[in-house]
Amino acid sequence: MADLIRVILSVLLPPLGVFFQVGLGLQFWINIVLTLLGYIPGVVHAIWIIARK
Repeated sequence: MADLIRVILSVLLPPLGVFFQVGLGLQFWINIVLTLLGYIPGVVHAIWIIARK
């Protein structure tokens, strides 16, 4: 259930979903950059991080 909430947050605001999964680590900052470069790369990266763990 928690992963479903993270995925929904990742679709709305990708860095938020990554933050809840890994905290303020490197993956969070990578997701910030990807989201700034384009919304879709940020969403894909966020879902990948959530699905991986």
